[in-house]
Amino acid sequence: MPKQDFSNLKALYVNCTLKKSPRKSHTKGLMDVSISIMKKEGVDVDEIRLIDHEVATGVYPDMTEYGYDKDEWPAIFDRIMAADILVVGTPIWLGEKSSVCTKLIERLYAMSGQQNDKGQYIYYGKTAGCVITGNEDGVKHCSMSIQYALQHIGYSIPPQADCGWIGEVGPGPSYLDEESNAQNNSFTNRNTTFMTYNLMHLASMLKSQNGYPSYGNSREDWDNGTRWSFENPEYR
Repeated sequence: MPKQDFSNLKALYVNCTLKKSPRKSHTKGLMDVSISIMKKEGVDVDEIRLIDHEVATGVYPDMTEYGYDKDEWPAIFDRIMAADILVVGTPIWLGEKSSVCTKLIERLYAMSGQQNDKGQYIYYGKTAGCVITGNEDGVKHCSMSIQYALQHIGYSIPPQADCGWIGEVGPGPSYLDEESNAQNNSFTNRNTTFMTYNLMHLASMLKSQNGYPSYGNSREDWDNGTRWSFENPEYR
């Protein structure tokens, strides 16, 4: 198959580690594998370590209107909207995604009622995936939670849109620790590669078609009375 052209795509990787920069993030270590692939394929890549920013807790677009002195979320949201692809990275804590990742999803949700120029919800036409690392079980559980939330608010999830690495259950070496040998894990490397290309393929297809047609899914049209083929069945 001929080489694909992904040079018109932009991706944003949001690392939801609990460690502020410049502390080493094992989640970033695995995210960097995917980032490297995208950059080699010509994708414009942006990165955010969310904990480095003062993002308020809440489910409104700008939490300074609700008692917070500072909220950097509106500027971060602009970077999210500039990207065709969103990749969320998180460590596993007690079997769950990090608290920072939960905050990210809550703030994404806060914006999900906005509409694009077709009257669809704002994230329609964008793709998303996730990267998970840890020293305990939970890769699939965290992926399930994150990807459900992202598709629910409008992101498109391609096949096999998650990847992860975990060591032995309990305390032990993490992804970037030499003794883990994680960077030579064939399963993780394969899934990370497949995830990255599937995200680029779906993003490219959606972008070439200007996203989804608005027939049957425009909130604006629904509110104006359009019902397409919908009607409640008559029960006798």
